[in-house]
Amino acid sequence: MENLLTLSFDNLSSRDPARTRKGLRQIEGLLAQVCLSNANHPNNKRLSPHKRTRSDISHPDPSLPPGQPKRLVDLRRDAAFREFFRLQEGFRWNVASRLLETLTTLMGHPTTSSQTNSLILSTTSLLQGILLLHPPSRTLFARQDAMNLLLDLLDPSNPSSIQAQTLLVLVTAMLDCPRNTRAFESLDGLGTVTSLFKSRNTRQDVKMRTLEFLYFYLMPEASPLPSSSPSSAPNTGVYHQLQLQQLQREKLLHEQNHARTHSGESSEMMSGDLLIGGGEEEGLKRVCLTTEEKQKLLGRHLNNVAELVRDLRENAVFAAGSAAAA
Repeated sequence: MENLLTLSFDNLSSRDPARTRKGLRQIEGLLAQVCLSNANHPNNKRLSPHKRTRSDISHPDPSLPPGQPKRLVDLRRDAAFREFFRLQEGFRWNVASRLLETLTTLMGHPTTSSQTNSLILSTTSLLQGILLLHPPSRTLFARQDAMNLLLDLLDPSNPSSIQAQTLLVLVTAMLDCPRNTRAFESLDGLGTVTSLFKSRNTRQDVKMRTLEFLYFYLMPEASPLPSSSPSSAPNTGVYHQLQLQQLQREKLLHEQNHARTHSGESSEMMSGDLLIGGGEEEGLKRVCLTTEEKQKLLGRHLNNVAELVRDLRENAVFAAGSAAAA
């Protein structure tokens, strides 16, 4: 698996569009082999789980029919998936960080073309999948540079397909990650999304995506609890390091807010103040916002937020999806 990741990362780092596309396809192929069952493979019956995983991933049999998706309940017990998850815990093999670098390179091209837009669309689609498969990678978006990259993709000059896909990536990046939502707010992400929603030039399908995003944003937040299950990945590597960095940023921001208050400057509530919260003791813990608090923030950009909140509560917008997942 490490060899395939090395090859794909080498291709992704190239400025040659053909090699970039090849790297994206290699990542996609790896994920397909990790997530799809291959029960008919003859090696499955005669190799240990560790060797079987390495064999299947390194030498897939193209003559076999496409595998069936593995059930989520079985995925975390799968040897190949656990190995992939383990590799994602470090910076060296983390796919999400490499895809962000690829996006940065693609968006830095002096001229945009249909080929570049196609590569951006493929990269964001893979990024969404990686964030679903490896939730700890979502902490990358607690960094403003990573979050700002997604907001840049919502620029009105970009194709509607990229805008719609980026909104899906935003939802995935912010799912169960209040710190990422605070980074989104601090970069005026609400202004970016609502401007897209209100623009007459925005296509209807993108407006529907923005509306779905706003419903998602208004949902109350809860701090993700650290898992003690032995089947869960440890809170180490990329996840742990980014958590420490974020705590340091919050401590610094709290000290700056404290100094600003004593210097007599305005204490008007901003998203950064909401991030830090009240007293010093609870400052670093105050990350989550209620629906009412987020309604106030969104109300600065949109007039009918109260109706959205009422609709969210009365019609249980996401209840059907939750029931299906259960």
